[in-house]
Amino acid sequence: MKVGLLVRIEAKPEFADEVAAMLRGAQELAEQEEGTVAWFSFRESATTFGVFDTFEDEQGREAHLAGRITAALGEAAKTKLSAPPVIAPIDLLGAKVS
Repeated sequence: MKVGLLVRIEAKPEFADEVAAMLRGAQELAEQEEGTVAWFSFRESATTFGVFDTFEDEQGREAHLAGRITAALGEAAKTKLSAPPVIAPIDLLGAKVS
């Protein structure tokens, strides 16, 4: 794993449970992506969520960004999020996988 994405998602309070359900459901989509090595969604607070995923190369990352999870997040941003998601590309410096 050489590259990744760190995504911060802020839901409107009345849609927080729907955003949580959407992220749980997105795991199935992530499992279908060949270029996605690891994918995690998490809840940081009542309305703050995130996604962390990793890829072997830039091609895998770009394929993910053009995929169904990103499209669904874009749709949710129109009504369920208090701000657009913040998607930060990252370079991985180290990893421990058991």
